[in-house]
Amino acid sequence: MQSLAMIENWPVPTAAAAVVRADGTVSGSRGPASHRFPLASVTKPLAAYAVLVAYEEGAVELDEPAGPEGSTVRHLLSHTSGLAYDEYRVTAPPGTRRLYSNAGFEALGEHVAKVTDIPFGEYLRQAVLEPLGMVSTTLDGSPARDGVSTVDDLVRFAAELQAPRLLDPRTVLDAMTVDRPGLSGVLPGYGHQKPNDWGLGFEIRDSKSPHWTGGSSSPRTFGHFGQSGTFLWVDPDAGAACVALTDRDFGQWAVEAWPPFTDAVLSELRS
Repeated sequence: MQSLAMIENWPVPTAAAAVVRADGTVSGSRGPASHRFPLASVTKPLAAYAVLVAYEEGAVELDEPAGPEGSTVRHLLSHTSGLAYDEYRVTAPPGTRRLYSNAGFEALGEHVAKVTDIPFGEYLRQAVLEPLGMVSTTLDGSPARDGVSTVDDLVRFAAELQAPRLLDPRTVLDAMTVDRPGLSGVLPGYGHQKPNDWGLGFEIRDSKSPHWTGGSSSPRTFGHFGQSGTFLWVDPDAGAACVALTDRDFGQWAVEAWPPFTDAVLSELRS
């Protein structure tokens, strides 16, 4: 795919990207696909998927208590637990606001580790990474931001999101459906969004503006970006997903570079 060559003009030391279709075929790849990059918050979709495996295995229920008083696993996954951004401090009643929270995902990891008696990083490895053959991906630390992976590995995850093998497709559809529609909140790096729609561990594009995906991305697009200059999106209407990893922190360069890149990828897919 010629559109992927755009990453060579990004002002970053190293970048790699790939596009994978819904049938699992890789349409194109550019850059060092086996280079390991810190994921930052692109860790969260991986962590969320492990939680959903725990749900299907019967280890947790989505509506069981977890986190602060009145909060549930579902609240933590959808950033509606009321916890602050980066500390275990309650700032709103559960279910009333969309407060993006690293602390919430850390509480989620602690909850799953407690009920399964397996450290969360190890649970993620057993539940998601190993079955998908993601041999270069690790989580040593926070399930909110400490994952390290490669484009090659995340292509496998992006294929799984489009044609689930580890989960019932109905569970995945639930995770990609807006949880508590209409809640507003801040999308980190892009300001206040009304509504600020999320599923269970995945951000949903809907009509957000500004946004890190493209102007031609469908409202059903879901995924995540990370402050380490990384993103993964799946556009069900396009029947494809895109992964891009860099080693330069998110900033104005990404705000300017990512949307036209996504639009170019989608345009090439459609042609």
